[in-house]
Amino acid sequence: MKRKTLKHENIPASYAELVGLFMPRPLHDDVDYRNALGVLDAMAGFEMNSDQEDYFDAIATFVEKYEAEHHAIAGAKMTPVELIRSLMEEHGMSESDLGRLLGDRSLGHRILSGERELSKAHIRVLAEHFSLNAAKLL
Repeated sequence: MKRKTLKHENIPASYAELVGLFMPRPLHDDVDYRNALGVLDAMAGFEMNSDQEDYFDAIATFVEKYEAEHHAIAGAKMTPVELIRSLMEEHGMSESDLGRLLGDRSLGHRILSGERELSKAHIRVLAEHFSLNAAKLL
């Protein structure tokens, strides 16, 4: 199966049109997986309508399941907060840097301390900033 290419400017607005582009269904091989990642990458970081958000969440769920079954490293499962801490360390970021990235300087501390959960918008921003599959933050 050929890999599909999707750019933000041609992402359909309705769920039905999105399904016509790439069916949300269980991923069976690495080709399905790479195609699903391409869809998520094209959609991440942009403002979406409710149909697009639902579609994004459905694809992300299948990607997360596939990764857990096929790409998991024993003992390497990190919580989203642990992953963010690790990425921040790699990029030399402070809690304030994280907060500024997410739009509110104090937000970094609140997320890392568990006082605040990640929103879909936060996940999109982080996935784009760190070039990360958004499903890793769910």
